[in-house]
Amino acid sequence: MEDQAVCCYRHPQRETGISCVRCERPICPECMISASVGFQCPECVRGGAPGPSGGPAPAGHPVRSARPRTIAGGALTADPRLVTKILIGVNVAVWFVALALGDRFVNALDLVGRAYDPGTTSLVGVAEGQWYRLLTAVFLHQQPIHIAFNMLSLWWLGGPLEAALGRARYLALYLLSGLGGSALSYLLAAQNQPSLGASGAIFGLLGATAVLMRRLNYDMRPVIALLVLNLLFTFTWANIAWQAHVGGLVVGTVVAYGMVHAPRERRALVQQGTCALALLVIVALVWMRTVQLTG
Repeated sequence: MEDQAVCCYRHPQRETGISCVRCERPICPECMISASVGFQCPECVRGGAPGPSGGPAPAGHPVRSARPRTIAGGALTADPRLVTKILIGVNVAVWFVALALGDRFVNALDLVGRAYDPGTTSLVGVAEGQWYRLLTAVFLHQQPIHIAFNMLSLWWLGGPLEAALGRARYLALYLLSGLGGSALSYLLAAQNQPSLGASGAIFGLLGATAVLMRRLNYDMRPVIALLVLNLLFTFTWANIAWQAHVGGLVVGTVVAYGMVHAPRERRALVQQGTCALALLVIVALVWMRTVQLTG
C-alpha cells in the first residue's frame, strides 16, 4: 500500500513533511512559525490550538506572544507575494521604457566592462566608474521572449520563497543574486561584451528553492530536474551569458543556506553576516577585474 501524501491542515493542496511541535498537525512553509525547538502553527502561537486528539494543547509549552515568524525569521504578511509583484512591475516598466527610447537607453544601462561608445565618442563601462551598470542590467530586457520567460520564472519561484523567507530577506536574496551574476560576467566575459536581464537573479532564486526544499525534507527530484534543464539551456543555446547564470546560482544558494539554516539564537547575526560576506566577495571580484582592465 502506497504512503498517503501529508498536506498542510490550513492549505490542503500543499504537501509537507513538517508538523507543529505543539498540536502535531502538518504545516507548510507559509504556516511555519519558529519556536525554541522546531516550528509551531499560527493557531498554537495565538494560544487556541487543539492537541493531537482534538483536546487542549499539551502542557509544558507556554503560549508565546511574539509575532508569528517564517522559517527564516521573517514576519508573516497578508500578501506574501508583494515584493515579487513589485519586482515584476519594475522589470516590465523598464522594458517598456527601453522599447520607447531604444538602443540609446539600453546602451546606457546594460552591463559592459569597458568599451568604446560611438554615441558619446568615449569609453564606457564598469571599469570607467559606471558601477550602477552591475545593478541596472539586472532590470533591463529587450526581447519579449526574454522578459516573458524571466518574469514567469520570477512569479513561480519568487512567491513561495518570499512567503518562506519574509520580504526583507527575499529582496536581499534577489538583489545579491543579480549582483553576483553581474560580477561574474564582468570578471570572465569579454570586456566589450554587453549583457542584460534578470537571469542571474532568477538562477539565484532557483538555487534558493533547492536549499529550502532540502531544509524542509521535500522531494528534491523536481527542482534538480529543473536546475539541470536550465543549465543545459545555459551552455547549449547561443547568446546566453552563462557567467551571469552561474554567478547568480552560486550566490543565491549560499545566501539562502545561511538564511534557512541560521540557528534561532543567532539568526540575525548569521543571516546578516552571510549577506555581508556575499556582498564583500562581489565587491572583491569587481575590484579585481577593474584593476585588470585599467592597470
